[in-house]
Amino acid sequence: MDRVIGIDLGTTNSCVAIVEGGIPKVIPNKGGYKTTPSIVAISDSGRRLVGQMAKRQAITNARHTVYAAKRLIGRKWGSPAVLHSLETCPYQIVEGPHDDVRIKLRDKAYSLPEISSIILQEMKLIAEEYIGEEVTQAVVTVPAYFNDGQRQATKDAGRVSGLDVLRIINEPTAAALAYGYGRDDLEARVAIYDLGGGTFDISVLEVHDAVFDVLSTGGDTFLGGEDFDARIIEWLVYEFAAENEVDLRHDDMALQRMKDAAEKAKCELSAVKDTEINLPFIYTKDDGEALHLQRTLVRDKLEELVEDLIQRTLKICDQTLQEAGLSVDDVDEVILVGGMTRMPRVQHCVQEFFGREPSKNVHPDEVVALGAAIQGHALMDEESDVLLLDVTPHNLGIGVYGGGFQVLIEKNSTVPTARSHIFTTVKDNQTSVKIIVLQGEGKQAKDNDLLGEFILHGLRQAPAGEVEVEITFEISADGIVSVSARDLETNLEQSITVTATSGLTEDEIEAMIEENEEYMVQVKHSEEMENQRANVRRTIRQVEKLMPTVQQVMENSTLGKDALRKAQDALERAKEALEGRNMEHLISTGEALNRTFAVFQGIVQRMQ
Repeated sequence: MDRVIGIDLGTTNSCVAIVEGGIPKVIPNKGGYKTTPSIVAISDSGRRLVGQMAKRQAITNARHTVYAAKRLIGRKWGSPAVLHSLETCPYQIVEGPHDDVRIKLRDKAYSLPEISSIILQEMKLIAEEYIGEEVTQAVVTVPAYFNDGQRQATKDAGRVSGLDVLRIINEPTAAALAYGYGRDDLEARVAIYDLGGGTFDISVLEVHDAVFDVLSTGGDTFLGGEDFDARIIEWLVYEFAAENEVDLRHDDMALQRMKDAAEKAKCELSAVKDTEINLPFIYTKDDGEALHLQRTLVRDKLEELVEDLIQRTLKICDQTLQEAGLSVDDVDEVILVGGMTRMPRVQHCVQEFFGREPSKNVHPDEVVALGAAIQGHALMDEESDVLLLDVTPHNLGIGVYGGGFQVLIEKNSTVPTARSHIFTTVKDNQTSVKIIVLQGEGKQAKDNDLLGEFILHGLRQAPAGEVEVEITFEISADGIVSVSARDLETNLEQSITVTATSGLTEDEIEAMIEENEEYMVQVKHSEEMENQRANVRRTIRQVEKLMPTVQQVMENSTLGKDALRKAQDALERAKEALEGRNMEHLISTGEALNRTFAVFQGIVQRMQ
């Protein structure tokens, strides 16, 4: 059976997991950590940095280090989220050629799927190193409230990284899969409260007989830990300005230092009542005077700063329950997912809202990746009894005369599904109708996302309202939307399969895939080079360690002196090869030195 990995592509951290012997397991990275920072940077030398390496140099290279890219993926230029990021992010956000968003690092503008592909590729490499073979298939998670464009952008990121994304599944649903996996006797209505680094989701599911049936889902794709950090940064900026009459928001390095300090303080305040934020030499005045930032942040103050953000999540919870026709009393279990749920105030508010203590049976940082791995395993295992019934997170419909939005498939409808509706012509002698396919919750067409459009020609000329056209929407289990329009009188039909766009053309994606493959060849060559260097260094140490002992035996004979001279030459050539970039030379000198080491070992053994 092919190996399928599960990837939680997070705003702050990403995680990869696999099912082995029926047991889902998170795969640690080279540093031994089970999560990897979702950060990408380009260094001064043009080197690509990912994860912890990118995070370590973020302060000194803030302009060319990207974090929280997931908050911008699949968004249109000029959207509120993009405008907010333009004001708060130190890296350069620019408009792309297709009304999309790009990030300029050094001299290149990267698309958001391209940035995400670099993180996905890192997850792929982590998995391949653990498994010992190439991985080509994955299930990737996204926030439940992502629209079609954001989901397609995530799929494109997977393609560019070299992964065939078998399924995109919602993060809360993945968490529920992990929570209920192996518990065949579990029958419960479960609420998944998922507050991560950049997004918030709430999903309510019914779990019974290994069937995971999503009843309703809601969320906010621009509400998470990043916003909590921003509140602390705002407080620091205000306090510093009040004392020194200096606005630190215009200093990229100062902003990045405050961001790191804010994140650290927020995490510490989950365990202690107060913490010290100390940033010496945060700013230098024109006269050369150095200014320092030093503040004590107490837990009560942090809770005051972010209380409205927490209340926003609870309003979404209330609305989601109402849409499912449920009350809090109908929920049997509440599961906390995402790093922000470690905050005591968040836990208290969730407990107060649902009237029960949330379950602590899952790891908030790892459970989503585990669920993705379980879904991947179920897709490949014909004997798996895991069945996932998900829902569409947004209304789907068409634009109608007068600028309105007619919903055909309501949000929270279980997929796959199909709906039909009969419309009539609105003008006399109308011979065609334009079908504008939309997604969203706005009452007006202009307030929703355009998914596609097509025209049904050849209608009979007749007075307005006389010709009837049936519009049918279908959504597959993979979330593919198909729309057809049929003239009920003539059975003439026109249809389209709606393919969401990530803002990238097929040519751009192919070019990125090719560039990525070239980069991977370089990475693998570099890794082989480093492994070879490590082997040669080890052999040099071994030969040098034995040299004094061997010299005592061999230097008294002409033959021995000649052998010692050859051994010294082999050592020198190996050391020179270490300084170069020629792989063949390094291998040949290493092999020569290995032969010398074998001879030395034989001499020492005979002496013993």
